[in-house]
Amino acid sequence: MELSLTIVFQYFINRDNMIRIITVFLFFTMAASGQTVEQGKKLWEQHNNPEAKKALATIKKGQRDYAAAQFYLGRIAYDEKDYDAAEEFFEEAIETDNQNAEYYNWYGNTLGAMAGDANFLKQGMLAPKMKNAWERAVALNPKYIEPRESLILYYLQAPAIVGGSVDKAIEIANEIFKLSPAEGHRQLGNIYYREKRFVEAEKEYIAMAKANPTFVIALANYYVGQKQYDKAFNLFEESLKTYSGNMLATYQIGKTSALSGLRLSRGEECLRKYLTHTPKQNEPSHAGANMRLGQIMEKSGKKLEAKKLYESAIKGDATLKEAKEGLERVSK
Repeated sequence: MELSLTIVFQYFINRDNMIRIITVFLFFTMAASGQTVEQGKKLWEQHNNPEAKKALATIKKGQRDYAAAQFYLGRIAYDEKDYDAAEEFFEEAIETDNQNAEYYNWYGNTLGAMAGDANFLKQGMLAPKMKNAWERAVALNPKYIEPRESLILYYLQAPAIVGGSVDKAIEIANEIFKLSPAEGHRQLGNIYYREKRFVEAEKEYIAMAKANPTFVIALANYYVGQKQYDKAFNLFEESLKTYSGNMLATYQIGKTSALSGLRLSRGEECLRKYLTHTPKQNEPSHAGANMRLGQIMEKSGKKLEAKKLYESAIKGDATLKEAKEGLERVSK
């Protein structure tokens, strides 16, 4: 009897130790999973996609952060214009966690990008899926502005037979206005601009910049589109004075110079400065900056330097049509 009690007692000790070991193991496994997602995200934000992919791919199905890992793998694939892969990653993220608005938003963005290069039949198949994805994102997070902006584009671009409607686009822009007056004015300006209602568009863009001075670059870009270059240059320079180190305004001065052929020395100065800056997410790439600088060199009569810059731009982004056209011109 004494031996049996000893065995039973030892069993419970071993069992409790095993439970503790398993618990500690699971804790550190989950912690490591979260750490790997953050590591992968950080690498992606630093534009180190190969290492980001390696880190994120170590998180397997069933682990706590699997959905997040799939989402960031999707973002990487989207950035690399591998939309088929991005679609699969976002679908996997949604299947794992169907309550995340950001997953649906980027799934819709991917379908939209795919539709841009698709034939009419494929576009008709993708249209309701992307619209549903953005609507689901809004339903999950009513304060999420980005999917509403995508829905505006959808209603402006889609044929009436599949729900295209300027009135519906304006309705959504007014919804955005309640969340962010500046953004609401910008979206209304975009709608009126697209409809060639330029007087109304300018009023909205001016109201946008008054509501939030950080939006002044969007007003300046409107003037670029209208070829009112002096107004655009003045606004960009004003933004630089107000927000020292504003690299987006720095880039835009260079771009405006490249497009207009005006203030070429200032444009060159700004683009060379931008090329010393590491672009953040949603900032123009170095490839784009090289292309614009190439255009300035071409307009300045420096064809050899322009050629090198165009080649560098294409090496960085083979989809840059203007860089290819520029290279063809200066190579003759």
